[in-house]
Amino acid sequence: MPLGERTGDEKSESRYCGVETEFSDDVPQLLSSNLHGGFDFVVAPLMDPTYRPSLMDDGSNGAGLLPFAGSDLVLSPSQWSGHVVGKISSWIDLDSEDEVLRTDSEITLKQEISWASHLSLQACLLPSPKGPSCANYARCVNEILQNLTSMQLWLTIPLEKSDSDAGGANPDHMIDSWYLWNSFRLLCEHHSQLSVALHVLPSLPSANSLGRWFGESVRAAIISSNSFLTNARGYPCLSKRHQNLMAAFFNHSIQIVISGEQLHSLPPGNLDTTANNSDNHNEGLHLHPLRSYLDYVAYLYQRMDPLPEQERFELGYRDYLQSPLQPLMDNLEAQTYETFEKDTVKYIQYQRAISKALLDRVSDEEASALTTVLMVVGAGRGPLVRAALQAAEETGRKLRVYAVEKNPNAIITLHSLVKLEGWEKEVIIISCDMRCWDAPEKADVLVSELLGSFGDNELSPECLDGAQRFLKPDGISIPSSYTSFIQPITASKLYNDVKSHKDLLHFETAYVVKLHRVARLASTQPVFTFAHPESSTKRKNDRYKKLEFEIPCDTGSAMVHGFAGYFDATLYKDVHLGIEPSTATSNMFSWFPIFFPLRTPVCVQPGIPLIVHLWRCCGSTKVWYEWCVSSPVSTPVQNPNGRSYWVGL
Repeated sequence: MPLGERTGDEKSESRYCGVETEFSDDVPQLLSSNLHGGFDFVVAPLMDPTYRPSLMDDGSNGAGLLPFAGSDLVLSPSQWSGHVVGKISSWIDLDSEDEVLRTDSEITLKQEISWASHLSLQACLLPSPKGPSCANYARCVNEILQNLTSMQLWLTIPLEKSDSDAGGANPDHMIDSWYLWNSFRLLCEHHSQLSVALHVLPSLPSANSLGRWFGESVRAAIISSNSFLTNARGYPCLSKRHQNLMAAFFNHSIQIVISGEQLHSLPPGNLDTTANNSDNHNEGLHLHPLRSYLDYVAYLYQRMDPLPEQERFELGYRDYLQSPLQPLMDNLEAQTYETFEKDTVKYIQYQRAISKALLDRVSDEEASALTTVLMVVGAGRGPLVRAALQAAEETGRKLRVYAVEKNPNAIITLHSLVKLEGWEKEVIIISCDMRCWDAPEKADVLVSELLGSFGDNELSPECLDGAQRFLKPDGISIPSSYTSFIQPITASKLYNDVKSHKDLLHFETAYVVKLHRVARLASTQPVFTFAHPESSTKRKNDRYKKLEFEIPCDTGSAMVHGFAGYFDATLYKDVHLGIEPSTATSNMFSWFPIFFPLRTPVCVQPGIPLIVHLWRCCGSTKVWYEWCVSSPVSTPVQNPNGRSYWVGL
């Protein structure tokens, strides 16, 4: 049964906990006993562990009858697919120097995967490579992957890394199991059906080292009973660091698998208390030997906080690649306006900024006599108009608002809103592109919400350059400035999603995405800054930036699949708005980060800088970005001349 209920997390796979079992030729009994013991699925061997192809007697009767754990008929198809993960024989060693063992291993691996595929299992657990050299193992697995339909292969990787910053550490004897995984998946060409099952050990690497795994395709975490401690009451428990790791697994939909033997002797009189969540109607219910470990995992799951409302709203967008808006080329649809208008936090910040600007613009003595001219450029369906009028009412200032909007459909809504609210005397609606409009008077305050996920990627600079001519010399622009930021990330899922299109265009597109299964490998760094109004008469919006990132020493090596982009904007004075992680505005959902993918992922190591180049290029009809890496290796400049992705003017 599921570990428990968590509001907003009802569909997460991490609600289900499995158990690793030994071989049994009575699969129905094996499955029944473990399901009745509280587990949701079993990780069970499919083949008798004593089987070796080279020892089969081809001359005997029944030759070729493989010693699998029962026929496919012993369980229903739904039981096989929903409750069984196949465990490939642990003795196989496809890179052994012993030719007989190597050949036996190849034959057995293919036979077991073939049988698992026949059973329609959702996944098979592959044993960890026996040594650092795993080329033949990976080659065979890659060959199998070419013909698999939907089954996932989970490669067991021990979660270990010695501390590189320990005094006197010998780099020649460093242990980092990430290298094993990286070597294997590179040989398998980053295949999307190859995943990781992390084997959690009693000792854990540093937090930074653990963090990089959450950008990899980790599907399961196997935790042995010997990793548990004993609490004061004699029950199994985990260290604080292990508890934090388990919480991270839950948050990333990683399933827990418990393995090993019962190592804790429960106090007398408490042997049946842990079974009270099982099906009470089953007669002869027995306590599973690992039930106390399962109950502790369930306790950790159940004590997690419910997902916040914003996170629940964004669940469907997690790691889902979206093309950025083309606000100048396309008119937004009503549903898009509706979504953005629900972001009350954003408009509260705008109202605060407008209030401060009105107070600075008009003193209390002049408040009854002076009327401030405020222009909302890109008014949409009117949320900024409403924020401006509320700011005027809050500060006691008189206001005349010009609402400039190019979308004729939004203009209809604006007229209805003005009539409904009785704003006819304060609001003048202008149906025109702000870059072409001739204003009848100069504005004291210019307000816009043209920012994209990367700040300037929805052409705010170009739009405001065109609108700046009707701002008074001492006029105020809201926002007054904005800066973009990037950071390198491991994002295996995003990379595979882009790769699945099998073309260049998708690798040269910047995507808007709610980042979830990613590892942020270094702190963000600022890229491009734009300020408004722009005082220079020779203003150009082309930009170039070279950035150097350092991976923390205790992280270990990591794979960079691309770069996450953010922005931070100063609306007015100390009122800011943004999604840059260290200063992000809380509970705001109008913007997800942007993702710049790399055509070829780059492996980075501590101590060797990651040097990134990013260009913002402007043409007569479009604006586009180009990007590349020049260290530790050089990659091609992506999207030259905006050949794949651009924003139209």
